[in-house]
Amino acid sequence: MKKSIFEYMDACALVKEAEEEIRALEKRMSMVHDRVTGSMPEFPYAATHFNISGIAGDFEDVEKIEEEKRKLEKLKETAEKKKLDAEAEMNLAPMRMRRIIRYRVFQGMPWEQVAERMGKGATGDSIRKEFDRFVKK
Repeated sequence: MKKSIFEYMDACALVKEAEEEIRALEKRMSMVHDRVTGSMPEFPYAATHFNISGIAGDFEDVEKIEEEKRKLEKLKETAEKKKLDAEAEMNLAPMRMRRIIRYRVFQGMPWEQVAERMGKGATGDSIRKEFDRFVKK
């Protein structure tokens, strides 16, 4: 159980980081738009305007960026799966333990503050021991 709690936190951070990197890569692949004038290929050869667009840069650079983006998408997908697996495992924990995990692990509260939130005359040491017993199962 303990491993999945910390994997959950790392997976959440990894998803966020991958999304930021993907956005940065997408900015590097800027689209360019232009309007050109040409004529019809057949008589009466009337002048016409054409809208064109594409990605700025060399084809090789674009391919490298696309490959990096695919790798990041795969990494994000794997992290999201780990996150869901950890959430499913944590949902098996009793409600009291979920609260302790949320306060201590996710919000980073000290044991004494967790004990105050839990109430019922709990102390920091008693909550810590309860948590330790639970994760050793």
